[in-house]
Amino acid sequence: MLNKYPVWKYLMVLVIVIIGLLYSSPNLYGRDPAIQVSGAKGATADLAILDKVTKVMSDSNIELKSSELDKDQILIRFKDVDSQLKAQDILKDALGDGYISAISMAPATPEWLKSLGGSPMKLGLDLSGGVHFTMEVDMTTALNKSMETMVQDFRSDLRGEKIRYKTIRRVAGQDKVQVVMRTAELKDTAERFLKDRYRSYIFSNDRSNDLAFVVGLSDLKVKEIRDYAIKQNETIIRNRVNQIGVAEPNVQRQGAERIIVQLPGIQDTARAKEILGATATLEFRLVDANSDVRDAAAGRVPPGSEIIMHRQGYPVLLKKRIILGGTHITGAQSGLDEYQRPQVNIQLDSKGGSKMSAFTKTAQGKSMATVFIEYKPSGKKDKNGKALPPIKVEEVINVATIQSRLGRSFRITGIDNPAEAHNLSLLLRAGALVAPIQIVEERTVGPSLGKENIESGMTAVVLGFAFVLAFMLMYYKAFGMVANLALGVNLVLIFAVMSLIPGAALTLPGIAGIVLTVGMAVDANVLIFERIREELAEGRSPQQAIHEGYNSAFSTIMDANITTLIAAIILFAVGTGPIAGFAVTLAIGILTSMFTAIVGTRAVVNMVWGGKRLDSLSI
Repeated sequence: MLNKYPVWKYLMVLVIVIIGLLYSSPNLYGRDPAIQVSGAKGATADLAILDKVTKVMSDSNIELKSSELDKDQILIRFKDVDSQLKAQDILKDALGDGYISAISMAPATPEWLKSLGGSPMKLGLDLSGGVHFTMEVDMTTALNKSMETMVQDFRSDLRGEKIRYKTIRRVAGQDKVQVVMRTAELKDTAERFLKDRYRSYIFSNDRSNDLAFVVGLSDLKVKEIRDYAIKQNETIIRNRVNQIGVAEPNVQRQGAERIIVQLPGIQDTARAKEILGATATLEFRLVDANSDVRDAAAGRVPPGSEIIMHRQGYPVLLKKRIILGGTHITGAQSGLDEYQRPQVNIQLDSKGGSKMSAFTKTAQGKSMATVFIEYKPSGKKDKNGKALPPIKVEEVINVATIQSRLGRSFRITGIDNPAEAHNLSLLLRAGALVAPIQIVEERTVGPSLGKENIESGMTAVVLGFAFVLAFMLMYYKAFGMVANLALGVNLVLIFAVMSLIPGAALTLPGIAGIVLTVGMAVDANVLIFERIREELAEGRSPQQAIHEGYNSAFSTIMDANITTLIAAIILFAVGTGPIAGFAVTLAIGILTSMFTAIVGTRAVVNMVWGGKRLDSLSI
């Protein structure tokens, strides 16, 4: 029988529509003005802090919608934005520096819907408001660190091969390393060995010294270092933002030296800077136990050592030689040792494990310090408007005793409390930046502007939807009503899919993609309905016209939508920010419209008109 679906196809369409309605419904509940309270620098938000927060709010006559403690974070909901802003100022004074109170917009999704995995669409910075940072990587420091690493690697490699050298040092003012040997024979041996080991470096004779040769970086190697610095920094910043618990962050590369960081929903730039405050490097160094730290503090610092202050305020005398950099750390977990004392277990990559093993072979019983190096913005620019290099700030965050020969896994002990161990493991696990990075631009998008953008965007969607509905109803009559029903389902499915995809965020260009999809979604039905009209004009029966109309238009619809989908995929692959947001909603809209226009409308048409004796069609 023509134009009849089996029961399972009707059920499939019905189930998909119900699922779409279910997972798009969280967007109807909106978001509440909220403040998220979390611990900073070892502090933990617990029930005692929750009680203190609620009491402070009660004493200040600020009415709360709700308050809850979840995963060491307190979430307070308010009935309006005015109460939210007033409460933030009060909490800053009441809680002090040990806690961070961040403004956010918390979804008001009911618990039963949350239990089913339902959540509203994530909103981009232009719709939710938030903070935007442009961060610039210091490529000069990245190259300098590569040269220092080259010097240390050359020394270790030649020692390992028992090839005696005189000096290995960086050539002043150049990206080159000079290797001076004791004899011409040793020079040839060392040069052959290093050439074979480091094929991407450029080796040349030193004209000023017959017993020396010079090693420099090729253009390809310089490009590799720069690319690695920007990619690794991007990854590490994303890890740090994610692990601290910021919802819906956007971290992406911009150009050759910059990284964009967007934190939707956060209005407090101080909170955002606290999150990104760990943009620093880590180093492990040996404590100089052979010299008196008091003499060094008085100005008599031994050669090869330097004084770095501990974060608790006292000086520590350290060797300048870096045992290991934080870039070799692949994992870190906090826990307790056999005596129930806090510790941090660290895992290294293979190269880092080899370095640590070689060093600690003869260093058992000595003290090793973990140095936290932060690069703070200088706040100054050169004559070309380029930000000057950041100011380097160093502090010792931990001193531990080397108890045995260490390899790819070892532990740090001597930590005061579990909170400090947790923070240290978080910092180590997130990684150390390859090169310092500083904020060169910051801006805040207020929630009121975001609200205006949402209202303007939704007005455009509603108007476009209404005009299309009116046109289809007037032009195609009853079949136009079917197309309108499919169009409504299509919007529901777009919102459902956007809500279910973890990394997808709706932006203002994304709303433009939805408006475009509204017009494109009905285009498939126009092709089908026009083909049905043509079949009726040629004298076919209504049932044959419906059957041929859908079958004949299918290939045309597929070709048109696939080509548009390819364009959307390319836009997403090469575009960033607004372009990517537009491409996501466009691609989702294309896929959902193909389902609703071809399968959905066919199911309705078959249910209403299929298998019946018809003299005419309302089309």
